[in-house]
Amino acid sequence: MDALRLRPSLLSTARPGAARPRDHFLPPCCSIQQNGEGRICFSSQRTQGPALYHHQKFFDWKSSYCRISRRSLNTSVNASGQQLQSEPEAHDSTTIWRAISSSLDAFYRFSRPHTVIGTALSIVSVSLLAVQNLSDISPLFLTGLLEAVVAALFMNIYIVGLNQLFDIEIDKVNKPTLPLASGEYTPATGVAIVSVFAAMSFGLGWAVGSQPLFWALFISFVLGTAYSINLPYLRWKRFAVVAALCILAVRAVIVQLAFFLHIQTFVFRRPAVFSRPLIFATGFMTFFSVVIALFKDIPDIEGDRIFGIRSFSVRLGQKKVFWICVGLLEMAYSIAILMGATSSSLWSKTATIAGHSILAAILWSCARSVDLTSKAAITSFYMFIWKLFYAEYLLIPLVR
Repeated sequence: MDALRLRPSLLSTARPGAARPRDHFLPPCCSIQQNGEGRICFSSQRTQGPALYHHQKFFDWKSSYCRISRRSLNTSVNASGQQLQSEPEAHDSTTIWRAISSSLDAFYRFSRPHTVIGTALSIVSVSLLAVQNLSDISPLFLTGLLEAVVAALFMNIYIVGLNQLFDIEIDKVNKPTLPLASGEYTPATGVAIVSVFAAMSFGLGWAVGSQPLFWALFISFVLGTAYSINLPYLRWKRFAVVAALCILAVRAVIVQLAFFLHIQTFVFRRPAVFSRPLIFATGFMTFFSVVIALFKDIPDIEGDRIFGIRSFSVRLGQKKVFWICVGLLEMAYSIAILMGATSSSLWSKTATIAGHSILAAILWSCARSVDLTSKAAITSFYMFIWKLFYAEYLLIPLVR
């Protein structure tokens, strides 16, 4: 370091006007002076003429270099070699991901996922009834099944979305977390979503070319629209019996028969045959569809009463409708057990009897513990009914 220090002795011996050894390191506008205490100080002298321009350029370059160096620290690499993001970039990235997550969550709630799962499971289960041996499970079968499931899910989103569009005020009381009721979606957004999904459903059904599939979509569209839309002679959900028949027609009849025929006649090119398992599935799901149609209104009794929806829960009371639903399901399980007992297949008999006996016992045990004065408890039990619905579609392919 001593070699780099400017020594006063060298400065004092320099002749006036002679070039100093180290002056070439500094621009001409700078001079080195020795004060009375033996310290070296640098002073900047104003110069005239063209020299001033070069001196200013030198200092401008130095200050610019310092600013660039300081800015480069914001995007410097860390010890592991990874580039660090500046705070604005990190904030923008977080905001984008938060917006995407919020949008997906809103659409998830808008689609009513418990109905989406029920639709997908029911179509897969009924389609398997057309399978006669393992060789039937081929790419042709899987393609036909996928086409049916996707088209039906698009139509499902249209139906539940349309219902929310015409129930915004009711849902503000009964289901305030839904996107339209909470204000996350505007009505225009809801209209756009249901329109797009209806168009995609019909477009796919038409492209596939299966008559059973297309008619299933069309009838579901008509009944779903008449159930919800607020036009003269429509909005059938206001009438308890008609509302129940709409749900029964879609869940019990159309799903079982139309999608079975789609696989049986269009995919496998076999003649239409209404087999014993198909008849059982249609009969059992008739009970289940009635239960879903009745039970879904039990948690919503407050909003339905305010807006004049004369559901069975409004007319008969929550407690009576609750136990009617439990009784219908227990009756359906009893019939299923008898159906299993008459099966000629030992494995089918065992699975059908054991499976439905377990579900019947679980249902009774859970029903006895429900607090009918609590909306949260009733809603939770309603979602449990849907889980039983899913479980039944796992058992239906085992019925022979």
